[in-house]
Amino acid sequence: MESKLQRVGIVGAGAMGRGIAQVCAAAGCEAFLFDSAPEAGTRALNFIREDLMQAVARGKLAQEDAEATMQRIRPVQELNALSTCDLVVEAIIEQLDAKQRLMRELESIVGPECILATNTSSLSVTAIAAACGDPGRVVGWHFFNPVPRMKLVEVIQAPRTRADVAEAMLALSRRVGHRAILASDSPGFVVNHAGRAFVTEGLKLLAERTAEAPVLDAILRSCAGFRMGPLQLLDLTGLDVSVPVMESIHAQYYGDDRYRPSPLARTRMLAGLLGRKSGQGFYDYREAGARGAEAAPASPAPSTAATDRSFWWPTDGPAALPEALAGLLAQAGVRRSSAAEVDVILLSPLEADLSSTAATLGLDATKVVGVDPLFSGTGGVTLMACPATGAAAVDAARAAFATQSIPTFVISDSPGFVAPRVVACIVNLACEMAQQGIASPADIDVAVKLGLGYPAGPFEWGDRLGAQRVLQVLQGLHATFNDPRYRPSPWLVRRARLGLTLSAPDRADSER
Repeated sequence: MESKLQRVGIVGAGAMGRGIAQVCAAAGCEAFLFDSAPEAGTRALNFIREDLMQAVARGKLAQEDAEATMQRIRPVQELNALSTCDLVVEAIIEQLDAKQRLMRELESIVGPECILATNTSSLSVTAIAAACGDPGRVVGWHFFNPVPRMKLVEVIQAPRTRADVAEAMLALSRRVGHRAILASDSPGFVVNHAGRAFVTEGLKLLAERTAEAPVLDAILRSCAGFRMGPLQLLDLTGLDVSVPVMESIHAQYYGDDRYRPSPLARTRMLAGLLGRKSGQGFYDYREAGARGAEAAPASPAPSTAATDRSFWWPTDGPAALPEALAGLLAQAGVRRSSAAEVDVILLSPLEADLSSTAATLGLDATKVVGVDPLFSGTGGVTLMACPATGAAAVDAARAAFATQSIPTFVISDSPGFVAPRVVACIVNLACEMAQQGIASPADIDVAVKLGLGYPAGPFEWGDRLGAQRVLQVLQGLHATFNDPRYRPSPWLVRRARLGLTLSAPDRADSER
């Protein structure tokens, strides 16, 4: 079927519609662009022409290819002009009733073999298709903005979408130069679904007062490699956009706690602290030249000399300090002393918070300092204090790493620290998506990296850390908070117990 998809109609000439028209025309398709607004088609053509000329100026595109692309884009004034199309894509307002009305009208215009696609980002493809006499030819084709540059597209197969229709759209996606992932119809599809854990867990850490926004964001940038922290991201997007999305997906999953937003977000939204657009959010952007979160410095190095203090840390057991961190301390001149009389005790628990670990091991809680065992290194070290930890112990620990010019970030007691906790939630959510058959682990990884810009895909990250460690973090969170939000996915639990990689499919399925 894909070879016949030469005449593509696009309804809606906004940012998404014109982008879809542009990539289809660049791939050799005839693109017929319709919009009910009289001047929308002309504006879209002008925008596409300017974009193509910029690519020519940068040496990314030949002049003749730009001209050929423009010649293949044809604005049309009537919906009936799409009657001979092989594929029609709707990219109109995100309202279910409007999309259903359009699909019914299109079905009365186009031929029986024409595929009807929706670019919806948040609505059910199944519900849109239900308005049609032949729901088997309706499919989701979800691009990301800007379409010519975001090289990812989700092909959404509703329960009644025919397999040949989905395959045709996957093939066309590759033809227009995009990486296509196949997903079953579910709230948020793949990218918006997989991205839930990052911001919601960041908000929960903030609400628990584990650390302030600049510290949380800095840890996830410096230690985990994210381009921006969750609070920065919310400020960029705007809480007036993000909060309804979070609440909608939570509701669509019938209140599943994995997707539960923090009340803090709605409170700040109602207060008008939307982010950059309002001048204030989690950061202040009101002064001229203010850079908000980008201006937030890492924790300053204290003046206390580490050599003035004695340190001890366990070398085995659940709170053992990793060898790599012990090596950094050795380079700073810190030697491991006897446990009997020391000034600072360094612990790296994963399955419990620092308070519980110190109590279980019978240690002097005034001297204990937690060190993140998974995401600490030369780029930054996360230190954790329990309610009894003395300031002198924290200062000494910070000074030890400061001698190596390693920034330190101090947080309050929390099982899983910050980066391991956020990443474990990302991995767990992706495992549940695979368990539900929403998409394959490989496609989820690609979608997360291309669509969200994460430094690694969740299965790639889980395999790098090890399924057992990810499970330990989640079990520690679940035991501490007694919150079903942290219940581990069966996909994760089974592979951790069997020593398999998280990306491994069920063997019986792979051998069929």
